[in-house]
Amino acid sequence: MDAIILQTLNGLDKGSAYALIALGLTLIFGTLGVVNFAHGAMFMVGAFCAVTMRRILNLSYETVDPTKKDFLGNPLKVQTPYVEHWFGHDLGGAIINWSVPIAILLAIPVMIGLGFLMERGLIKHFYKRPHADQILVTFGLAIVLQEIIKQFYGANPIPTPAPSQFAGAIDFGTLIGFPAGAIIYPYWRLIYFLFSAVIIGGVFSFLQFTTFGMVVRAGMADRETVGLLGINIDRRFTIMFGIAAAVAGLAGVMYTPINSPNYHMGMDFLVLSFVVVVVGGMGSLPGAVAAGFLLGVLESYASLNWVKEFLPGIDQIIIYLIAIIVLLTRPRGLMGRKGVMED
Repeated sequence: MDAIILQTLNGLDKGSAYALIALGLTLIFGTLGVVNFAHGAMFMVGAFCAVTMRRILNLSYETVDPTKKDFLGNPLKVQTPYVEHWFGHDLGGAIINWSVPIAILLAIPVMIGLGFLMERGLIKHFYKRPHADQILVTFGLAIVLQEIIKQFYGANPIPTPAPSQFAGAIDFGTLIGFPAGAIIYPYWRLIYFLFSAVIIGGVFSFLQFTTFGMVVRAGMADRETVGLLGINIDRRFTIMFGIAAAVAGLAGVMYTPINSPNYHMGMDFLVLSFVVVVVGGMGSLPGAVAAGFLLGVLESYASLNWVKEFLPGIDQIIIYLIAIIVLLTRPRGLMGRKGVMED
């Protein structure tokens, strides 16, 4: 039982990333009808916003510390971050320590701006083109962004630690009645799950309870009629593209302590996220979120030792196997609209 609970937690952690990226993909497909293969790159760019913020906060100048000597007895030269110089050692050190959450302040405008630039500069020209054309151009854009990141940050993963207060693990088992030490789980993975739940809840609340969101949902259902009412639905859809990019970027920012950022991490998540979207149902926001968590948990269960002994390699193919079964039995996905992907 403790192994199952642990794998459930792992699955919710994986599912959080899948659900956030798939949510952004579905927002774009549902509003603009665009199959955006560059969306995984948004996740990657968000992760490197966290890397950039940490580097900015660690910018330092060299000083001589007369209280410290080298082996020859000469005063040591030390690097003092500007943040510590401006705000003091304690507050400056805390700001550097919390660089990952602080990077959200950088990621939001960067991702929204990048989303606007992508949509207005490139993707708007492919609205009426076949999905194959959309896939080719957005996949090419993803490769360009990937190579830009590789050029500026290198090919190796860049460790980006969580705040020291959350660097350890919690004895989760004691919270639910298990003996001490039965279920030890990292703090930051739990925080990532809670963060994902807040973002997902925020997106759904925005679409459900705001006038802007209601108009967007109406435009998703009948774009022409909303346009005839004198509403500039294209502008609202452009804003939704920026929001979708921001959702993926925030997912990437908070994921950096779990998986050190590298230039190909966007591609690693992209394929899985598209599978999640297809399983949940193209254009279905609840389906994308539900399928993200479902497939994350199933993938985690498939990695149990006794499961792999019984079905070797099942942990590598379980997501694709579920996708095949769903597409054969329900082509529009678990919660997809009738007629979508059923032609």
